[in-house]
Amino acid sequence: MKETGAIRGVSVAHSAATVDEIESAGGDGVRATVSDLLARDGVEEAFALQTCNRSEAFVVTNRTTDGSAALESFAPDVRGAAVRQFDHEESLEHLMRVAAGLESLVLGEDQIIGQVREAYEESRAAGGIGPVLEDAVTKALHVGERARTETSINEGVVSLGSAAVRLAADELDLADGTAVVVGAGEMGTLAARSLDETPVGEIIVANRTVPNAAFVAEEVDTESAAVPLSDLPAVVPEADLVITATGSPDSVLGTTHFDGPDRTVCIDIAQPRDVDPAVGSLSAVSLYDIDALEDVTRKTRERRETEAREVEAIIDAELDRILQAYKRKRADDAISAMYAGADRVKERELGRALTKLDAQGDLTDEQRETVESMADALVGQLLAAPTRSLRDAAGEDDWETIRTALHLFDPEFDAPPEIPGEDGTGPMSADAPADAPPGAPFDAATDFSTEEVDD
Repeated sequence: MKETGAIRGVSVAHSAATVDEIESAGGDGVRATVSDLLARDGVEEAFALQTCNRSEAFVVTNRTTDGSAALESFAPDVRGAAVRQFDHEESLEHLMRVAAGLESLVLGEDQIIGQVREAYEESRAAGGIGPVLEDAVTKALHVGERARTETSINEGVVSLGSAAVRLAADELDLADGTAVVVGAGEMGTLAARSLDETPVGEIIVANRTVPNAAFVAEEVDTESAAVPLSDLPAVVPEADLVITATGSPDSVLGTTHFDGPDRTVCIDIAQPRDVDPAVGSLSAVSLYDIDALEDVTRKTRERRETEAREVEAIIDAELDRILQAYKRKRADDAISAMYAGADRVKERELGRALTKLDAQGDLTDEQRETVESMADALVGQLLAAPTRSLRDAAGEDDWETIRTALHLFDPEFDAPPEIPGEDGTGPMSADAPADAPPGAPFDAATDFSTEEVDD
């Protein structure tokens, strides 16, 4: 019987880590991270989440030591204080909080739930999603949807893109100015939409794929244009505001791009960074990254505190449900193994007994049915107390008792019993019941005395 595994998680996120630390954790994307984790000893399942605000990984193992060992290399160069570790219950709760937007830089943001869903699909494609993480991540997504449909956690909430625009509005007069948005992905699109609500005079969208930039430019009412990244040396020096949000692994803007005489505000919301940090040393450039958005988003977080408490109540209820289901599954594993072992003993000894009785005289169908019913009732009554004990152990988080039961009644242990004597008598005979190895799968429909087994 294969034991139901437990989750172990690790997180490097904006609440405790810098942009550089988040960037250094996790490796080369979700699929690569998941594949690497699956190759480690004892890892049965793996899930990774990487956004501009966080880099996280979760594994399922049968031993917690295997889970901890597998995650040791996830953030080797990150300060210990910036790395959070989660046990099984904490991992479940954290995933729900992330999907609900409670762990986001911008409280209640909508983008994170799509990012969790995408990470789930990427992890599944890498072979990392099994029954435990399937339940955990789908439950988190369910909680994220409930948070947004049953509360107002996302009403009035700014995205990173709009937070960047708000920060820019505090730093310079956008009226009739020129803004360059570098990147036509989700964050770039949100930034362009937020700029469209300001008095900015022109929005230029730059992207490696120009048609994608054109699509974003066409969505705004402000005068706009779409250009390739190769045009950045021409458009950036004329810009009052530059917001970068590409998925490029390398910097797309350096000091040579900012040689205009006027002051430019540059806000880099990409992960990894789009702008060479050396740009910040230029006297005419004010460079901000994700860390600088914390103050901008703090006011939104304060307004959302009441809604956040409602979301936390949803999480508490859903966490209790999934933990109870997990506990039942762990207990059911042990109970199934126990009944599998007992069932094999019953079938073997019943066969021997019926053979002996047949040799003493023909058995009628009614007599045979009586003997079989007695054997079923014995199994049910003998295992009723252990069944209750295992269910109680699950309810009390007594995993050691359940683990012991799984090992004691392992149906994969299939060594044939030694039968001393061709007549079937001896310690393994029906006359002397013994501790036989487990066997056939547990049939929930087996006719045993349910009165003693029910809780």
